[in-house]
Amino acid sequence: MASGENVPATIPALGTEQSLNRYLSEIKKFPLLTPQEEYMLAKRFQEHSDPEAAARLVTSHLRLVAKIAMGYRGYGLPVSELISEGNIGLMQGVKKFEPDRGFRLATYAMWWIKASIQEFILRSWSLVKIGTTAAQKKLFFNLRRMKSQIEAFEDGDLKPADVTKIATDLGVTEAEVISMNRRMSMGGDTSLNVSMREDGEGQWQDWLVDDEPLQDERIAEAEERDVRHGMMLEAMNALNDREKHILVERRLTEGPKTLEELSQVYGVSRERVRQIEVRAFDKLQKAMMRLAGDRRLLPQT
Repeated sequence: MASGENVPATIPALGTEQSLNRYLSEIKKFPLLTPQEEYMLAKRFQEHSDPEAAARLVTSHLRLVAKIAMGYRGYGLPVSELISEGNIGLMQGVKKFEPDRGFRLATYAMWWIKASIQEFILRSWSLVKIGTTAAQKKLFFNLRRMKSQIEAFEDGDLKPADVTKIATDLGVTEAEVISMNRRMSMGGDTSLNVSMREDGEGQWQDWLVDDEPLQDERIAEAEERDVRHGMMLEAMNALNDREKHILVERRLTEGPKTLEELSQVYGVSRERVRQIEVRAFDKLQKAMMRLAGDRRLLPQT
């Protein structure tokens, strides 16, 4: 775990599947951090490479890793290994976290956690032989969810209509959907009634994580939405009135206007409206990137 070289070995031991229930109980003992505590610890680690600060940041988010890892238990791999990989991703997230960006660590680290777990699954699923394109990875990690949404969990091949819908929604070919479904069906799911301990006590279903997000996760996501919304409103000042109106009508409303409709409003061609839209979107993106780089937000005391 070279990525966690600055983090002391304070994470509870995670060995066999039988010891997983003990691990899950132990990580609940680590307290969650307030925004101010998290910010000060992150600054200490960023500026002084303080290993104790890094350890507290990591241990306070071990529950988040376990929750995310549980979401990938259907791929037939030991949950303990998924959690271990997720912990590596968490350490990377802590190492690269920049507290002055104004976001909570949970919001930032969850992407590192998911990426680490997904890469581990892709390496382990040699049968599937995917990962050459982003579309194939997207298919691999979304096929089960989409099958659940369309109630297509029966054994065997998917119905033609289901194959078409999944292929269209994920931007892959129908042949890729069929092939992936067959390969994943061969891999099989792990039963939730399997005992976690040799004495037969405790089942996987006893450790199912509530679908409701953790408190720190809810707070982090809400903060991120608020900050991004505020940044977008501020970045809109970089556009003139016509650019604002066209961009809002084309990309920021539930029922976007057509190029033809806006061309009649401004008395220009549809191509001209499209060019203004593209230019406005490019200006908005650059303005938001500048704001993200310049902004220094501290948690409220």
